[in-house]
Amino acid sequence: MEASRPLDALNNARNKRVIVELKNGSQILGLLRAFDIHINVVLDEAEERKEGQLLRKLGTAFLRGDTIILISPAQ
Repeated sequence: MEASRPLDALNNARNKRVIVELKNGSQILGLLRAFDIHINVVLDEAEERKEGQLLRKLGTAFLRGDTIILISPAQ
């Protein structure tokens, strides 16, 4: 399904694994469950990584949109 608006792309990624890069250099990997117009996101089965190394398992995580640099599908 093609995304015609930015939030459509996020909606297409719902319930799929994504990588979220944060301003502090961390990456959070998890299943995208929910988001809002401010790009606040909720991830399930979330894991925090830095420079490719697993730092900790977070479970369910809420990420504020103003801390996010990018959201990408996970491989």
